[in-house]
Amino acid sequence: MVKAPTRICVIRHGETFWNADRRIQGHLDIGLNPTGLRQARAAARRLATEAGTVTAVYSSDLARARVTAEAIAAHLGRPVCLRPALRERSYGIFEGLTYDEARQQHPGAYAAFEARQPELPIPQGESLEDFSARVSRCLEALAAEHRGETVVLVCHGGVLDVINRHVRGRPLAAPRDFTIPNAGITWLERDGAGWRIVQWSCTRHLEDGALDELPG
Repeated sequence: MVKAPTRICVIRHGETFWNADRRIQGHLDIGLNPTGLRQARAAARRLATEAGTVTAVYSSDLARARVTAEAIAAHLGRPVCLRPALRERSYGIFEGLTYDEARQQHPGAYAAFEARQPELPIPQGESLEDFSARVSRCLEALAAEHRGETVVLVCHGGVLDVINRHVRGRPLAAPRDFTIPNAGITWLERDGAGWRIVQWSCTRHLEDGALDELPG
């Protein structure tokens, strides 16, 4: 008998005021704005058809992800299980600044950030390498724990960036060639042959204009 693949739905949190301002959040606990709340409810309605199949809903413990997850979990009839390992990257000295302010105030550190040097930490924050290891370990652990099941993960733009590269086997230093919109819905599958992306960051359930994770 062929075993059913493990299905993982990964969703970026809804929009925050800081997303709209292109301000770097990292581990700072910023809530959803009215657009983000609408996006969370729209994602919840879109996933309501999975109510009979989803066995667990996991979320970053930061409010913007947790509130998005709570809206989705309510439609699925499941509690939200918080996983700090699904937090956004710690952006250290950049947190609270817009991307332009970070570039102006910390030009050397920002240049290294833009160059995606995996081993180099942002001062007072995480390196891309450490961040990727944290997220990838969590993803693999949840896939192993829920083998053959369907689960939902609600997280952040940087987390989705890492997940895409982990699943595709792409290097962390490579330029990003995919979008990560607020409240976009991604479907992954894992079986004996490995990972595959079934659908990436679908936004058909949203109003026009969902913001990408990168600065505009």
